[in-house]
Amino acid sequence: MTTDLLFAIREVRVNNILNVDHLDIRKGKVTCITGESGAGKSTLMKLLNKMISPDSGEIFYKGDPLKNIDTVQHRRNAVMLSQVPLIFPGTIKDNLIMGYMLNGSKPHGDGLLKQAIHNMQMTKALDQDAGTLSGGEKQRLAMARILLLPADVYLLDEPTAALDEDTEMVVLSHFIEEIKKKHASLIMITHSRKVNEQYAEERIDLSQPPFREEVKKNTKGGL
Repeated sequence: MTTDLLFAIREVRVNNILNVDHLDIRKGKVTCITGESGAGKSTLMKLLNKMISPDSGEIFYKGDPLKNIDTVQHRRNAVMLSQVPLIFPGTIKDNLIMGYMLNGSKPHGDGLLKQAIHNMQMTKALDQDAGTLSGGEKQRLAMARILLLPADVYLLDEPTAALDEDTEMVVLSHFIEEIKKKHASLIMITHSRKVNEQYAEERIDLSQPPFREEVKKNTKGGL
């Protein structure tokens, strides 16, 4: 395996949901995952985050078998945001701080917390009750929370599905700009053609199982 590989997937099977013979995901790239409903997109993300294990086959992370890597440490290196954002009871600040607590990182001051939500197009006060936020605001709060954390790769499962297109593009632009500063990678499920065309440096198109067994991967420029 080459040294620029982040994940390498070999002959992985998960029930009748996902069949991947050979797939490489490179470091430092924005990789967009597309496919029909039921194609296994979320299943693939859960595999990469060690939320589930394959029935057969092998996944490698930076050349090491993922099954041999400590799960807690891996999830700190590969931070995941699920389709439905997890919002904790309390204020916006409480939610941002919770990310540090779960990640084992040292919290930053209010200035950086305010900048994080501002980058996600939120104009809320840190002491506002997070439970009063709209669905789109909760999604952006969850994105701000993980963006504050140090990580090698960010795994986002339809992170902007609740946002209008204009807000979606601005939020993702800021998010990608920040992870590029960290020299981190982004793997993102999206149904937006515009997001795919604008931001994808690598593209993975999952065909709908069980009809095909190959995952097609193309560089930026077309699916």
